[in-house]
Amino acid sequence: MNCSKIKYLFLVILFPCNAIAQSHLDSFLTNSDTLNKPRRNAVIITEASLASVTLVGLNQLWYADYERSKFHTLDDTNEWLQMDKMGHVFTSYQLGKHGAQLLHWSGVSEKNQLLYGATLGFSFLTTVEVLDGFSKEWGFSWGDILANATGTGLYIGQELLWQEQRIAIKFSFHQTKYALQNPEKLGDGLLEEILKNYNGQTYWLSANLDAFFKEKNIPKWLNVAVGYGADGMLTGAKVVDNQLLTNYERQRQFYLSLDVNLTNIKTNSKVLKSLFDIFNMIKVPLPTLEFNKNGCVFHLFYY
Repeated sequence: MNCSKIKYLFLVILFPCNAIAQSHLDSFLTNSDTLNKPRRNAVIITEASLASVTLVGLNQLWYADYERSKFHTLDDTNEWLQMDKMGHVFTSYQLGKHGAQLLHWSGVSEKNQLLYGATLGFSFLTTVEVLDGFSKEWGFSWGDILANATGTGLYIGQELLWQEQRIAIKFSFHQTKYALQNPEKLGDGLLEEILKNYNGQTYWLSANLDAFFKEKNIPKWLNVAVGYGADGMLTGAKVVDNQLLTNYERQRQFYLSLDVNLTNIKTNSKVLKSLFDIFNMIKVPLPTLEFNKNGCVFHLFYY
């Protein structure tokens, strides 16, 4: 499954959360101590409606451009140096996290938050994967399913183990020279490139130091992050194409950096807390070490 579709869906689903955070008073954003049925019903109806509209829209607007086929599978695990799979992990984690938080806001039990909220990303993305299976251009990918399960499992596992998210999956992006050479695959313009240009994307595991070393008097907002990216890719697989013949070498990139846990910044404003929680999915640009097959590179501010 093309990960750009996932990010489009991800933005559509999280937009209402952002709108709520900016337009309602702090009292409205306060989590309910007991089950608030109107809130719970509103969450269920909103999520079901958004999911339905998105799936219908994909079926009519995205898949309509490609020939239909019998259900089939596709082994795409070797494409894009697995950057698309990292996109699946990130999206399923974030959708599950926000799904669980919305149920927590509604006063739903912790068990049901995990059962019905944290699995939101996996359930939704699996449905999209089935649609891929009936498209001749794409195909049902077990690699995508595994990546979806990994993102969901990371959220649920931490809740069961620590009752908190000590390690978050984050995202950062910078523009590269490659998009101009294959805009159909890598995007035409900044917004499309953010969604489609795997060369500029980096996915991070950002760990909160205070959560692991509570007795060390470490600032609660300070994280350390390890990242994964890739470079030199004009197509999914390494192929020789007359139109895309270049001297670029595809390579994996690994990163070590500091980060900021925005959710641990002290504030009495529920609106700010909600905004911090949403923007905490983005890695803060800070000094970074990059490791690749050619050696080590220092970036003063990497994003």
